[in-house]
Amino acid sequence: MWQTLWTPTLAWLAAATGALILAGVAPSETSMMGRLPSRAVQRLGPPAGVPSDRVLALVGFDRSHRGEINSWIDGLRLHEDRSIPWVKMPVLDDPGDEGARQAMEGRIRATHDLPAQRLVPVFTDRDQFIRAAGLSGGDHASVLVLDRNGQVLARAEGQFDSARATAIRETLLVPSPPQPTLGAGR
Repeated sequence: MWQTLWTPTLAWLAAATGALILAGVAPSETSMMGRLPSRAVQRLGPPAGVPSDRVLALVGFDRSHRGEINSWIDGLRLHEDRSIPWVKMPVLDDPGDEGARQAMEGRIRATHDLPAQRLVPVFTDRDQFIRAAGLSGGDHASVLVLDRNGQVLARAEGQFDSARATAIRETLLVPSPPQPTLGAGR
């Protein structure tokens, strides 16, 4: 008799425990989308004067990606639309030396006609960046919507596409949920 009473209870407890364990180890939505490496996050911030907790990052891995990046700048009218905070983010292999990084950054800045806050070179391992950001590879430029912590909220790759641009714009301009304040409700 005890067996008929305890068997369903033990089965239910085993199922509930299994569900809790799976919920704890399953990837969250943000970890599935990706996150920038910490070195990239340190350099990232919305352009000066733009109060936003999200930024559009136009990521290139080599010079051949300029056309794809420019197609997004033109397609989203980023030079005219001040409501979209955006940056160009060239991802470069880290030379391992601060002097070499500064020299590389100087050469990059000399070839771009952008204010300093719009150009955010990232020196890191390219393959690590690609994996961390959840990208399919470095063959094309990528367009990422990022929060202040470097979480990837939306992404697209390649040439501008109006359907993907609509999804990117919607993710970028959705207001973030209000953050709880300390001492509220007292």
